[in-house]
Amino acid sequence: MVLRSLLVLGLLLISCQTPLAFDAIIRNGTLLDGSGGAPYRADVGIRADTIAAIGDLSASTAPVEVDATGMHVAPGFINMLSWANVFLLVDGRSQSDLRQGVTLEVLGEGRSMGPLNVQMKKEMAEDQGDFPFEVSWTTLGEYLEHLENKGVSTNVTSFVGNGTLREYVMGYENRPPTPQEMEQMKNLLRQGMEEGAVGLSTSLLYVPSGHASTGEIAELARVAADYGGMYISHIRNEEDSLLLSVRELIQIAEQAGIRSEIYHFKASGQDNWDLMDSAIALIGQARDRGLEITTDMYMYNASSTGLNVLLPAWAREGGHSRTMALIEDPEKKKKMAREATFHVPAENILFVGFRNPDLQHLIGKTLAEVAASRGISPAEAIPELIYEDDSRIQVVYFSMSGENLKKKLALPYMSVCSDAGSYSIEGGFHPKSTHPRAYGSFARLLGHYVREEKVIPLQEAVRRLTSLPANNLRLQGRGLLREGYFADVVVFDAGKIQDLATFEQPHQYATGVSEVFVNGEQVIASGEHTGATPGRFVRGPGYVPK
Repeated sequence: MVLRSLLVLGLLLISCQTPLAFDAIIRNGTLLDGSGGAPYRADVGIRADTIAAIGDLSASTAPVEVDATGMHVAPGFINMLSWANVFLLVDGRSQSDLRQGVTLEVLGEGRSMGPLNVQMKKEMAEDQGDFPFEVSWTTLGEYLEHLENKGVSTNVTSFVGNGTLREYVMGYENRPPTPQEMEQMKNLLRQGMEEGAVGLSTSLLYVPSGHASTGEIAELARVAADYGGMYISHIRNEEDSLLLSVRELIQIAEQAGIRSEIYHFKASGQDNWDLMDSAIALIGQARDRGLEITTDMYMYNASSTGLNVLLPAWAREGGHSRTMALIEDPEKKKKMAREATFHVPAENILFVGFRNPDLQHLIGKTLAEVAASRGISPAEAIPELIYEDDSRIQVVYFSMSGENLKKKLALPYMSVCSDAGSYSIEGGFHPKSTHPRAYGSFARLLGHYVREEKVIPLQEAVRRLTSLPANNLRLQGRGLLREGYFADVVVFDAGKIQDLATFEQPHQYATGVSEVFVNGEQVIASGEHTGATPGRFVRGPGYVPK
Protein backbone atom coordinates (compact mmCIF):
# COMPACT_ATOMS: atom_id res chain seq x y z
CA MET A 1 0.00 0.00 0.00
CA VAL A 2 2.85 2.36 0.91
CA LEU A 3 4.70 1.56 -2.35
CA ARG A 4 1.53 2.18 -4.38
CA SER A 5 0.99 5.53 -2.64
CA LEU A 6 4.58 6.58 -3.33
CA LEU A 7 4.19 5.61 -7.02
CA VAL A 8 1.00 7.66 -7.36
CA LEU A 9 2.67 10.61 -5.63
CA GLY A 10 5.64 10.35 -7.96
CA LEU A 11 3.41 10.36 -11.04
CA LEU A 12 1.52 13.38 -9.73
CA LEU A 13 4.76 15.25 -9.14
CA ILE A 14 5.98 14.49 -12.68
CA SER A 15 2.67 15.64 -14.19
CA CYS A 16 2.80 18.88 -12.23
CA GLN A 17 6.34 19.79 -13.25
CA THR A 18 6.82 22.94 -15.37
CA PRO A 19 6.94 22.06 -19.09
CA LEU A 20 10.41 21.97 -20.61
CA ALA A 21 11.53 25.60 -20.91
CA PHE A 22 12.78 27.12 -24.14
CA ASP A 23 14.07 30.55 -25.09
CA ALA A 24 12.06 30.48 -28.33
CA ILE A 25 9.46 28.23 -29.95
CA ILE A 26 8.49 28.25 -33.62
CA ARG A 27 5.03 26.69 -33.75
CA ASN A 28 2.84 25.08 -36.39
CA GLY A 29 5.33 25.39 -39.26
CA THR A 30 5.96 23.01 -42.13
CA LEU A 31 9.53 21.86 -41.71
CA LEU A 32 11.96 21.50 -44.60
CA ASP A 33 14.80 20.05 -42.55
CA GLY A 34 17.54 20.46 -45.19
CA SER A 35 17.88 16.77 -46.00
CA GLY A 36 15.77 17.01 -49.16
CA GLY A 37 13.11 14.78 -47.58
CA ALA A 38 9.39 15.42 -47.54
CA PRO A 39 8.15 18.39 -45.48
CA TYR A 40 6.39 17.68 -42.18
CA ARG A 41 4.53 19.59 -39.48
CA ALA A 42 6.32 20.18 -36.17
CA ASP A 43 7.31 22.80 -33.63
CA VAL A 44 10.93 23.83 -33.08
CA GLY A 45 12.19 24.64 -29.61
CA ILE A 46 15.36 26.72 -29.21
CA ARG A 47 17.44 26.91 -26.06
CA ALA A 48 20.47 29.23 -26.01
CA ASP A 49 22.21 28.70 -29.39
CA THR A 50 20.84 25.22 -30.03
CA ILE A 51 17.81 23.47 -31.48
CA ALA A 52 16.71 21.73 -28.29
CA ALA A 53 13.56 19.94 -29.47
CA ILE A 54 11.52 19.23 -32.62
CA GLY A 55 8.00 17.87 -32.28
CA ASP A 56 4.77 18.70 -30.50
CA LEU A 57 5.67 21.46 -28.04
CA SER A 58 2.13 22.60 -27.33
CA ALA A 59 2.62 22.03 -23.60
CA SER A 60 5.70 24.27 -23.48
CA THR A 61 6.11 28.02 -23.41
CA ALA A 62 8.91 30.45 -24.26
CA PRO A 63 9.57 34.21 -24.02
CA VAL A 64 9.72 34.34 -27.85
CA GLU A 65 7.00 32.48 -29.73
CA VAL A 66 6.56 32.52 -33.50
CA ASP A 67 3.37 31.29 -35.12
CA ALA A 68 4.53 29.77 -38.41
CA THR A 69 1.10 28.55 -39.52
CA GLY A 70 1.10 28.40 -43.32
CA MET A 71 4.85 29.00 -43.43
CA HIS A 72 7.90 26.84 -44.06
CA VAL A 73 10.70 26.46 -41.53
CA ALA A 74 14.20 25.65 -42.79
CA PRO A 75 17.83 25.72 -41.69
CA GLY A 76 19.63 29.00 -42.36
CA PHE A 77 20.87 29.38 -45.92
CA ILE A 78 24.59 29.31 -46.82
CA ASN A 79 26.03 31.78 -49.33
CA MET A 80 28.91 29.88 -50.94
CA LEU A 81 30.47 32.98 -52.49
CA SER A 82 30.02 36.24 -50.63
CA TRP A 83 31.88 39.51 -51.05
CA ALA A 84 30.53 40.86 -47.76
CA ASN A 85 34.01 41.05 -46.18
CA VAL A 86 34.40 44.85 -46.36
CA PHE A 87 30.68 45.62 -46.15
CA LEU A 88 30.40 43.77 -42.82
CA LEU A 89 33.14 45.98 -41.41
CA VAL A 90 31.00 49.00 -42.28
CA ASP A 91 27.55 47.59 -41.45
CA GLY A 92 27.40 44.24 -39.69
CA ARG A 93 23.67 43.73 -40.23
CA SER A 94 24.14 42.03 -43.63
CA GLN A 95 20.60 42.99 -44.53
CA SER A 96 20.39 42.21 -48.24
CA ASP A 97 21.41 38.59 -47.54
CA LEU A 98 19.80 38.12 -44.14
CA ARG A 99 16.37 39.19 -45.43
CA GLN A 100 16.62 36.31 -47.92
CA GLY A 101 17.40 33.79 -45.15
CA VAL A 102 21.20 33.70 -45.44
CA THR A 103 22.80 32.96 -42.06
CA LEU A 104 26.37 32.11 -43.19
CA GLU A 105 28.59 34.18 -45.49
CA VAL A 106 31.46 32.21 -47.07
CA LEU A 107 34.20 34.66 -48.00
CA GLY A 108 37.52 34.56 -49.83
CA GLU A 109 37.23 34.01 -53.61
CA GLY A 110 40.89 33.86 -54.67
CA ARG A 111 41.79 36.66 -52.28
CA SER A 112 41.18 36.67 -48.53
CA MET A 113 41.35 39.28 -45.78
CA GLY A 114 44.55 37.68 -44.48
CA PRO A 115 47.33 36.88 -44.12
CA LEU A 116 48.65 40.42 -44.61
CA ASN A 117 52.25 41.62 -44.58
CA VAL A 118 53.20 45.18 -43.70
CA GLN A 119 52.90 46.45 -47.28
CA MET A 120 49.53 44.73 -47.83
CA LYS A 121 48.16 46.26 -44.61
CA LYS A 122 49.40 49.68 -45.70
CA GLU A 123 47.76 49.36 -49.14
CA MET A 124 44.49 48.09 -47.65
CA ALA A 125 44.39 51.02 -45.24
CA GLU A 126 45.07 53.52 -48.03
CA ASP A 127 42.75 52.09 -50.71
CA GLN A 128 39.34 51.97 -49.04
CA GLY A 129 37.21 54.12 -51.31
CA ASP A 130 33.91 55.27 -49.79
CA PHE A 131 33.89 52.79 -46.89
CA PRO A 132 36.79 53.45 -44.50
CA PHE A 133 37.72 50.89 -41.85
CA GLU A 134 40.64 50.19 -39.53
CA VAL A 135 42.94 47.33 -40.57
CA SER A 136 43.51 46.00 -37.07
CA TRP A 137 44.32 42.39 -37.99
CA THR A 138 47.13 40.51 -39.72
CA THR A 139 45.97 36.91 -40.16
CA LEU A 140 42.73 35.64 -41.69
CA GLY A 141 41.65 34.16 -38.36
CA GLU A 142 42.19 37.51 -36.66
CA TYR A 143 40.00 39.22 -39.27
CA LEU A 144 37.14 36.75 -38.75
CA GLU A 145 37.46 37.06 -34.97
CA HIS A 146 37.44 40.85 -35.42
CA LEU A 147 34.10 40.61 -37.25
CA GLU A 148 32.64 38.42 -34.51
CA ASN A 149 33.84 40.76 -31.76
CA LYS A 150 32.70 43.86 -33.64
CA GLY A 151 29.24 42.36 -34.10
CA VAL A 152 27.71 40.84 -37.23
CA SER A 153 24.25 39.43 -37.77
CA THR A 154 25.29 36.50 -39.95
CA ASN A 155 27.87 33.83 -39.33
CA VAL A 156 31.11 34.12 -41.30
CA THR A 157 33.83 31.82 -42.57
CA SER A 158 36.45 32.04 -45.30
CA PHE A 159 38.81 30.30 -47.67
CA VAL A 160 42.47 31.28 -47.85
CA GLY A 161 43.05 32.90 -51.25
CA ASN A 162 46.10 31.81 -53.22
CA GLY A 163 46.26 35.34 -54.66
CA THR A 164 46.75 36.64 -51.11
CA LEU A 165 49.43 34.02 -50.40
CA ARG A 166 51.25 34.96 -53.62
CA GLU A 167 51.06 38.68 -52.94
CA TYR A 168 52.33 38.15 -49.38
CA VAL A 169 55.36 36.15 -50.58
CA MET A 170 56.00 37.26 -54.19
CA GLY A 171 54.05 40.44 -54.83
CA TYR A 172 52.60 40.50 -58.34
CA GLU A 173 55.55 38.80 -60.03
CA ASN A 174 54.54 36.47 -62.85
CA ARG A 175 56.93 33.59 -62.31
CA PRO A 176 57.08 30.26 -60.49
CA PRO A 177 57.89 30.46 -56.77
CA THR A 178 61.27 29.32 -55.54
CA PRO A 179 61.27 26.29 -53.22
CA GLN A 180 61.66 28.66 -50.27
CA GLU A 181 58.74 30.83 -51.44
CA MET A 182 56.58 27.76 -51.97
CA GLU A 183 57.31 26.57 -48.44
CA GLN A 184 56.45 30.00 -47.07
CA MET A 185 53.08 29.97 -48.86
CA LYS A 186 52.37 26.48 -47.55
CA ASN A 187 53.19 27.54 -44.00
CA LEU A 188 50.89 30.55 -44.30
CA LEU A 189 48.15 28.25 -45.60
CA ARG A 190 48.72 25.83 -42.71
CA GLN A 191 48.33 28.74 -40.31
CA GLY A 192 45.06 29.78 -41.97
CA MET A 193 43.67 26.24 -41.87
CA GLU A 194 44.58 25.85 -38.19
CA GLU A 195 42.88 29.19 -37.48
CA GLY A 196 39.67 27.78 -38.98
CA ALA A 197 39.66 28.52 -42.72
CA VAL A 198 37.57 26.06 -44.75
CA GLY A 199 40.07 25.53 -47.56
CA LEU A 200 42.09 27.02 -50.42
CA SER A 201 40.59 29.22 -53.13
CA THR A 202 41.83 30.54 -56.47
CA SER A 203 40.51 33.18 -58.84
CA LEU A 204 42.50 32.36 -61.95
CA LEU A 205 41.11 35.05 -64.25
CA TYR A 206 42.74 37.68 -62.03
CA VAL A 207 46.25 38.55 -60.89
CA PRO A 208 48.21 37.48 -58.98
CA SER A 209 46.09 34.34 -58.44
CA GLY A 210 46.23 33.41 -62.13
CA HIS A 211 50.04 33.52 -62.18
CA ALA A 212 50.00 30.17 -60.38
CA SER A 213 50.54 27.02 -62.44
CA THR A 214 48.43 23.89 -62.11
CA GLY A 215 51.26 22.17 -60.24
CA GLU A 216 51.69 25.04 -57.80
CA ILE A 217 47.96 25.04 -56.99
CA ALA A 218 47.92 21.26 -56.54
CA GLU A 219 50.85 21.47 -54.11
CA LEU A 220 49.01 24.06 -52.01
CA ALA A 221 45.76 22.10 -52.27
CA ARG A 222 47.47 19.08 -50.68
CA VAL A 223 48.08 21.22 -47.61
CA ALA A 224 44.39 22.16 -47.42
CA ALA A 225 43.46 18.49 -47.90
CA ASP A 226 45.65 17.53 -44.92
CA TYR A 227 43.32 19.63 -42.77
CA GLY A 228 40.09 18.30 -44.30
CA GLY A 229 39.62 21.46 -46.34
CA MET A 230 38.17 22.08 -49.79
CA TYR A 231 39.69 23.54 -52.96
CA ILE A 232 37.38 26.02 -54.71
CA SER A 233 38.09 28.01 -57.85
CA HIS A 234 37.00 30.75 -60.18
CA ILE A 235 38.43 28.67 -63.00
CA ARG A 236 40.91 30.08 -65.51
CA ASN A 237 38.44 30.62 -68.34
CA GLU A 238 34.63 30.52 -68.56
CA GLU A 239 34.50 31.23 -72.29
CA ASP A 240 36.06 29.40 -75.23
CA SER A 241 38.56 27.54 -73.00
CA LEU A 242 35.91 26.46 -70.50
CA LEU A 243 36.56 22.75 -70.97
CA LEU A 244 40.32 23.10 -70.51
CA SER A 245 39.66 25.03 -67.32
CA VAL A 246 37.25 22.43 -65.95
CA ARG A 247 39.82 19.74 -66.74
CA GLU A 248 42.44 21.73 -64.80
CA LEU A 249 40.22 21.83 -61.71
CA ILE A 250 39.58 18.09 -61.97
CA GLN A 251 43.33 17.47 -62.36
CA ILE A 252 44.06 19.47 -59.20
CA ALA A 253 41.34 17.61 -57.30
CA GLU A 254 42.79 14.27 -58.38
CA GLN A 255 46.44 15.13 -57.73
CA ALA A 256 45.76 16.68 -54.33
CA GLY A 257 43.08 14.23 -53.21
CA ILE A 258 40.78 17.10 -52.26
CA ARG A 259 37.09 17.94 -52.52
CA SER A 260 36.79 20.67 -55.15
CA GLU A 261 34.18 23.14 -56.32
CA ILE A 262 33.77 25.50 -59.28
CA TYR A 263 32.64 29.00 -58.33
CA HIS A 264 29.65 30.43 -60.28
CA PHE A 265 29.76 27.64 -62.88
CA LYS A 266 28.87 29.06 -66.31
CA ALA A 267 29.60 29.27 -70.04
CA SER A 268 30.03 32.95 -70.82
CA GLY A 269 29.37 34.44 -74.26
CA GLN A 270 26.76 33.18 -76.71
CA ASP A 271 29.36 31.47 -78.90
CA ASN A 272 30.29 29.31 -75.90
CA TRP A 273 26.85 28.36 -74.57
CA ASP A 274 26.95 24.96 -76.24
CA LEU A 275 30.06 24.05 -74.21
CA MET A 276 27.95 23.69 -71.06
CA ASP A 277 26.79 20.15 -71.85
CA SER A 278 30.39 19.00 -72.31
CA ALA A 279 31.48 20.74 -69.10
CA ILE A 280 28.70 19.01 -67.17
CA ALA A 281 29.74 15.69 -68.72
CA LEU A 282 33.36 16.20 -67.59
CA ILE A 283 32.22 16.80 -64.02
CA GLY A 284 29.91 13.78 -64.18
CA GLN A 285 32.76 11.54 -65.35
CA ALA A 286 35.00 12.80 -62.55
CA ARG A 287 32.29 12.17 -59.96
CA ASP A 288 31.77 8.68 -61.38
CA ARG A 289 35.48 8.05 -60.71
CA GLY A 290 34.90 8.96 -57.08
CA LEU A 291 36.12 12.55 -57.12
CA GLU A 292 34.07 14.93 -54.97
CA ILE A 293 33.49 17.73 -57.50
CA THR A 294 30.69 20.24 -56.86
CA THR A 295 29.61 23.60 -58.25
CA ASP A 296 27.74 26.74 -57.22
CA MET A 297 25.84 29.43 -59.12
CA TYR A 298 23.82 32.61 -58.80
CA MET A 299 20.31 32.94 -60.22
CA TYR A 300 20.90 35.42 -63.06
CA ASN A 301 22.07 35.20 -66.67
CA ALA A 302 24.37 38.21 -66.23
CA SER A 303 27.72 38.24 -64.45
CA SER A 304 29.46 41.16 -62.79
CA THR A 305 33.14 42.00 -62.45
CA GLY A 306 35.57 44.70 -63.48
CA LEU A 307 35.72 46.40 -66.86
CA ASN A 308 39.46 45.77 -66.66
CA VAL A 309 39.07 42.04 -67.43
CA LEU A 310 38.61 43.07 -71.08
CA LEU A 311 42.19 44.37 -71.14
CA PRO A 312 44.95 42.04 -72.39
CA ALA A 313 46.69 40.00 -69.71
CA TRP A 314 49.95 41.97 -69.89
CA ALA A 315 48.04 45.13 -68.96
CA ARG A 316 46.73 43.55 -65.73
CA GLU A 317 49.75 41.56 -64.58
CA GLY A 318 51.12 43.96 -61.98
CA GLY A 319 47.79 44.85 -60.40
CA HIS A 320 45.81 48.06 -60.69
CA SER A 321 48.65 50.49 -59.99
CA ARG A 322 50.69 48.91 -62.77
CA THR A 323 47.73 49.18 -65.17
CA MET A 324 47.36 52.87 -64.37
CA ALA A 325 51.06 53.47 -65.05
CA LEU A 326 50.82 51.68 -68.40
CA ILE A 327 47.80 53.74 -69.48
CA GLU A 328 49.89 56.90 -68.98
CA ASP A 329 52.05 55.74 -71.89
CA PRO A 330 50.07 56.74 -75.05
CA GLU A 331 51.43 53.83 -77.08
CA LYS A 332 50.63 51.30 -74.37
CA LYS A 333 47.14 52.78 -74.04
CA LYS A 334 46.55 52.36 -77.79
CA LYS A 335 47.91 48.81 -77.63
CA MET A 336 45.47 47.98 -74.79
CA ALA A 337 42.56 49.19 -76.91
CA ARG A 338 43.73 47.21 -79.95
CA GLU A 339 44.09 44.01 -77.92
CA ALA A 340 40.96 44.33 -75.75
CA THR A 341 38.91 41.14 -75.87
CA PHE A 342 35.10 41.27 -75.92
CA HIS A 343 33.19 38.11 -75.05
CA VAL A 344 29.89 40.03 -75.25
CA PRO A 345 28.95 43.06 -77.37
CA ALA A 346 29.56 46.51 -75.89
CA GLU A 347 25.76 46.96 -75.88
CA ASN A 348 25.59 44.15 -73.28
CA ILE A 349 28.09 45.71 -70.84
CA LEU A 350 26.32 47.83 -68.21
CA PHE A 351 28.11 50.23 -65.84
CA VAL A 352 27.11 49.76 -62.19
CA GLY A 353 29.93 51.24 -60.14
CA PHE A 354 32.35 54.17 -60.35
CA ARG A 355 34.68 55.57 -57.69
CA ASN A 356 34.98 59.03 -59.26
CA PRO A 357 31.89 61.15 -58.45
CA ASP A 358 32.26 62.90 -61.81
CA LEU A 359 31.62 59.61 -63.59
CA GLN A 360 28.73 58.30 -61.49
CA HIS A 361 26.18 59.80 -63.87
CA LEU A 362 27.25 57.03 -66.28
CA ILE A 363 25.83 54.32 -63.98
CA GLY A 364 23.04 52.54 -65.83
CA LYS A 365 24.53 53.24 -69.26
CA THR A 366 26.20 50.68 -71.51
CA LEU A 367 29.78 50.77 -72.72
CA ALA A 368 28.47 51.29 -76.25
CA GLU A 369 26.46 54.33 -75.17
CA VAL A 370 29.33 55.92 -73.24
CA ALA A 371 31.82 55.33 -76.05
CA ALA A 372 29.43 56.84 -78.61
CA SER A 373 28.90 59.91 -76.43
CA ARG A 374 32.68 60.43 -76.41
CA GLY A 375 33.10 59.81 -80.12
CA ILE A 376 35.47 56.88 -79.62
CA SER A 377 35.26 53.12 -79.98
CA PRO A 378 34.23 50.91 -77.03
CA ALA A 379 37.76 49.44 -76.98
CA GLU A 380 39.30 52.93 -76.72
CA ALA A 381 36.87 53.83 -73.93
CA ILE A 382 38.04 50.98 -71.69
CA PRO A 383 41.51 52.27 -70.68
CA GLU A 384 40.29 55.87 -70.80
CA LEU A 385 37.51 55.23 -68.26
CA ILE A 386 39.67 53.03 -66.04
CA TYR A 387 42.24 55.81 -65.81
CA GLU A 388 39.66 58.51 -65.12
CA ASP A 389 38.04 56.45 -62.38
CA ASP A 390 41.30 55.07 -60.95
CA SER A 391 39.55 51.72 -60.46
CA ARG A 392 38.74 48.50 -62.25
CA ILE A 393 35.14 49.83 -62.72
CA GLN A 394 32.30 47.48 -61.80
CA VAL A 395 30.17 46.39 -64.75
CA VAL A 396 27.52 43.80 -65.54
CA TYR A 397 28.00 41.47 -68.51
CA PHE A 398 24.82 40.04 -70.05
CA SER A 399 26.57 36.92 -71.24
CA MET A 400 24.77 33.73 -70.22
CA SER A 401 21.98 31.49 -71.45
CA GLY A 402 18.71 31.27 -69.53
CA GLU A 403 18.31 27.66 -70.66
CA ASN A 404 21.77 26.80 -69.39
CA LEU A 405 20.84 28.34 -66.06
CA LYS A 406 17.95 25.91 -65.67
CA LYS A 407 20.14 23.03 -66.82
CA LYS A 408 22.76 23.86 -64.19
CA LEU A 409 20.18 24.26 -61.44
CA ALA A 410 18.95 20.72 -62.09
CA LEU A 411 22.38 19.32 -61.13
CA PRO A 412 22.14 17.63 -57.70
CA TYR A 413 25.59 18.92 -56.65
CA MET A 414 24.83 22.60 -57.38
CA SER A 415 24.67 25.01 -54.44
CA VAL A 416 23.94 28.74 -54.50
CA CYS A 417 25.84 32.00 -54.06
CA SER A 418 25.39 35.73 -54.52
CA ASP A 419 28.93 36.60 -55.65
CA ALA A 420 28.17 40.03 -54.20
CA GLY A 421 28.44 42.22 -51.15
CA SER A 422 25.77 42.40 -48.48
CA TYR A 423 24.11 45.82 -48.37
CA SER A 424 21.50 47.94 -46.63
CA ILE A 425 19.17 50.17 -48.60
CA GLU A 426 19.95 53.14 -46.37
CA GLY A 427 23.24 54.87 -45.66
CA GLY A 428 26.32 54.99 -47.84
CA PHE A 429 25.47 51.88 -49.88
CA HIS A 430 22.38 53.25 -51.55
CA PRO A 431 23.91 55.69 -54.07
CA LYS A 432 26.09 52.87 -55.41
CA SER A 433 24.61 50.60 -58.02
CA THR A 434 25.21 46.86 -57.94
CA HIS A 435 24.06 43.60 -59.47
CA PRO A 436 20.58 42.53 -58.29
CA ARG A 437 22.05 39.21 -57.16
CA ALA A 438 23.21 41.06 -54.03
CA TYR A 439 19.56 41.39 -52.97
CA GLY A 440 17.86 38.52 -54.75
CA SER A 441 19.80 35.37 -55.61
CA PHE A 442 18.31 33.13 -52.88
CA ALA A 443 14.79 34.53 -53.05
CA ARG A 444 14.88 34.24 -56.84
CA LEU A 445 15.70 30.55 -56.55
CA LEU A 446 12.74 29.87 -54.26
CA GLY A 447 10.31 32.25 -55.96
CA HIS A 448 11.05 32.22 -59.67
CA TYR A 449 12.82 28.92 -60.31
CA VAL A 450 11.00 26.74 -57.76
CA ARG A 451 7.50 28.22 -57.44
CA GLU A 452 7.04 29.61 -60.96
CA GLU A 453 9.36 27.61 -63.25
CA LYS A 454 9.29 24.40 -61.15
CA VAL A 455 12.86 23.53 -62.16
CA ILE A 456 13.44 21.66 -58.88
CA PRO A 457 11.13 20.88 -55.92
CA LEU A 458 11.08 23.15 -52.88
CA GLN A 459 12.61 20.59 -50.52
CA GLU A 460 15.46 19.98 -52.97
CA ALA A 461 16.10 23.72 -53.30
CA VAL A 462 16.36 24.01 -49.52
CA ARG A 463 18.85 21.11 -49.47
CA ARG A 464 21.01 23.00 -51.99
CA LEU A 465 20.93 26.05 -49.71
CA THR A 466 21.70 24.22 -46.49
CA SER A 467 22.99 20.68 -45.96
CA LEU A 468 24.73 20.39 -49.35
CA PRO A 469 27.13 23.33 -48.79
CA ALA A 470 27.46 22.55 -45.07
CA ASN A 471 28.56 19.00 -45.91
CA ASN A 472 30.89 20.19 -48.69
CA LEU A 473 32.56 22.54 -46.21
CA ARG A 474 32.53 19.87 -43.46
CA LEU A 475 30.80 22.19 -41.01
CA GLN A 476 29.70 20.58 -37.76
CA GLY A 477 26.18 21.19 -36.45
CA ARG A 478 25.04 23.40 -39.38
CA GLY A 479 22.82 22.88 -42.40
CA LEU A 480 20.01 20.76 -40.93
CA LEU A 481 17.07 21.15 -38.57
CA ARG A 482 18.22 18.58 -36.02
CA GLU A 483 18.13 18.47 -32.26
CA GLY A 484 21.57 19.46 -31.01
CA TYR A 485 22.39 21.52 -34.12
CA PHE A 486 22.99 25.25 -33.97
CA ALA A 487 19.75 27.22 -34.15
CA ASP A 488 20.21 28.92 -37.52
CA VAL A 489 16.57 28.91 -38.63
CA VAL A 490 14.55 30.64 -41.35
CA VAL A 491 10.76 31.03 -41.54
CA PHE A 492 9.47 31.95 -45.00
CA ASP A 493 6.30 31.96 -47.08
CA ALA A 494 6.95 29.72 -50.09
CA GLY A 495 3.96 31.27 -51.86
CA LYS A 496 5.24 34.82 -51.51
CA ILE A 497 9.03 34.79 -51.35
CA GLN A 498 10.23 36.98 -54.19
CA ASP A 499 13.25 38.93 -55.40
CA LEU A 500 12.43 42.56 -56.19
CA ALA A 501 15.88 43.87 -57.18
CA THR A 502 16.35 44.77 -60.84
CA PHE A 503 19.35 45.91 -62.88
CA GLU A 504 17.81 49.38 -63.03
CA GLN A 505 16.90 49.49 -59.31
CA PRO A 506 18.98 46.87 -57.48
CA HIS A 507 18.66 48.25 -53.93
CA GLN A 508 15.39 46.52 -53.05
CA TYR A 509 15.03 43.88 -50.36
CA ALA A 510 13.48 40.54 -51.21
CA THR A 511 10.16 39.73 -49.55
CA GLY A 512 8.67 36.58 -48.03
CA VAL A 513 11.13 35.83 -45.21
CA SER A 514 9.45 36.72 -41.94
CA GLU A 515 11.76 35.38 -39.19
CA VAL A 516 15.45 34.49 -39.00
CA PHE A 517 17.38 33.12 -36.02
CA VAL A 518 21.20 33.01 -35.93
CA ASN A 519 22.74 30.93 -33.17
CA GLY A 520 19.38 30.99 -31.39
CA GLU A 521 18.96 34.78 -31.41
CA GLN A 522 16.24 36.41 -33.51
CA VAL A 523 17.72 38.80 -36.08
CA ILE A 524 14.67 39.15 -38.35
CA ALA A 525 11.25 39.49 -36.70
CA SER A 526 8.10 40.02 -38.76
CA GLY A 527 10.32 40.86 -41.73
CA GLU A 528 12.37 43.55 -39.99
CA HIS A 529 15.89 43.53 -38.59
CA THR A 530 16.03 43.41 -34.79
CA GLY A 531 19.50 44.94 -34.57
CA ALA A 532 20.93 41.78 -33.03
CA THR A 533 24.45 40.72 -34.02
CA PRO A 534 24.91 37.12 -32.81
CA GLY A 535 26.98 35.98 -35.82
CA ARG A 536 30.08 33.88 -35.21
CA PHE A 537 33.26 32.82 -36.95
CA VAL A 538 32.35 29.30 -38.09
CA ARG A 539 35.61 27.36 -38.14
CA GLY A 540 36.54 24.67 -40.64
CA PRO A 541 37.53 21.06 -40.00
CA GLY A 542 41.25 21.80 -39.55
CA TYR A 543 40.78 24.25 -36.69
CA VAL A 544 43.29 23.85 -33.87
CA PRO A 545 42.21 25.63 -30.66
CA LYS A 546 44.76 28.05 -29.29
